[in-house]
Amino acid sequence: MLVVFLLGIVFLVCSSKGELKEHLRETTKACYKCNKYHLGLCYDVMRTCTLKHQQSCAVENLYFLTRKGRSMYYYSKLSCMTNCEDINFLSFEKRTELICCKHSNYCNLPEGV
Repeated sequence: MLVVFLLGIVFLVCSSKGELKEHLRETTKACYKCNKYHLGLCYDVMRTCTLKHQQSCAVENLYFLTRKGRSMYYYSKLSCMTNCEDINFLSFEKRTELICCKHSNYCNLPEGV
């Protein structure tokens, strides 16, 4: 009976063409989640989120523009985001910088702001 069970497992692993092995190799990544993060503090409730398929940790840095056109850091939003891409948005009153990462746990903590 044990032999039949082991043969069934071997058959499943071999027939999945390595997909099971790839799935087991993937580790779950966690990210910070906060609606208003500024100077090392979350002015909301600091939570965590785990990455799902096609997600990355994201930090959205918000800046307001001065009359001279300079960017002044305001606060950040931390989250898990689907199909995230690094990008800068610029409008007349504010600039938004989106930074995505998934190389390590909690990689979406802003640095230097």
